[in-house]
Amino acid sequence: MRFISWNVNGLRACMQKGFADYFAALNADFFCLQETKLQPEQISIDFPGYFQFWNSAEKKGYSGTAVFTKHAPLSVTYGVGVDDLDHEGRMITLEYEKFYLVTCYTPNAQDSLKRIDHRLSWDDAFREKLLELDAKKPVIACGDLNVAATAIDLKNPKTNEGNAGYSLPERESFAALLSAGFSDSFRCLYPEKVLYSWWSYRFQARAKNAGWRIDYFLVSDRLQPSIVATPIYQEIFGSDHCPVGLELSMEV
Repeated sequence: MRFISWNVNGLRACMQKGFADYFAALNADFFCLQETKLQPEQISIDFPGYFQFWNSAEKKGYSGTAVFTKHAPLSVTYGVGVDDLDHEGRMITLEYEKFYLVTCYTPNAQDSLKRIDHRLSWDDAFREKLLELDAKKPVIACGDLNVAATAIDLKNPKTNEGNAGYSLPERESFAALLSAGFSDSFRCLYPEKVLYSWWSYRFQARAKNAGWRIDYFLVSDRLQPSIVATPIYQEIFGSDHCPVGLELSMEV
C-alpha cells in the first residue's frame, strides 16, 4: 500500500501549481492533505476511483485537512475529541479492518511561542487519541506535526533553538509520543539521513535547502516490519512543503 501526506498550504493555490498532475503520478492508495484552507463547497475536485473526506476549520481560509482514498473505510471520525481543540479542522481518522489511518495538522506554536499552551494541549490529546486507537488495532498517523524531532531534522538547529517547531517542550512532547509506542517510519529506515520536507518562502530557503523535516508518517511499533519505503518527494513543488510517503507490505 502506498500512502502520501502533503501540507498543500492552500489547495486552491496548489491546484494552480500542478496538484492534479502530481496526484495522478503518485497514484497512492491514500492521499492525505493538511492546510487545505477551504470549505469543500469552495472547490470542485473529482478524482475517479477515490472517496473524499474533508474536515474544514470554522474560520474560512485557515487550516483544514482532507483524505482521498481508493478504499472505502469502515468508519470516519473528525477531530481529536476535545471541543476546545476541534474547531480548526485538524484531524481525520479512517478505520479499516486491519488499521486506523489518521491525518493531522498540528497547531503551530507561533512566534515567541505565544500559542505553545494550545499546541501542547493538542499534543496531549493527540497522543491520548492515538493510544486509544492503538489499543484496538495498529495506527498509521501522518501529517504536518510542526516539530523537527532532532538536530539533523533542520538545517540550522543552533539558531532555531527555542523557536516554534524546535522548542524543548515541543521536542519533548514528540519524544513522548514515540515512547508511547509509535515509530517515525523515515528514521526506521534512515537513522542518520538528512532530508527536509518544509522550507520557508523567505531568504531563498528552498534553493539553499535550508529546510526542516516536520512532515511525518508515524506507525504503531508493531508495524515496523511492514515498512518498505519512506520517500520524501523534494522534487515536487506547489507548496512550501513537499509530499512525504510511506509504503507498507500489507493490504487493507
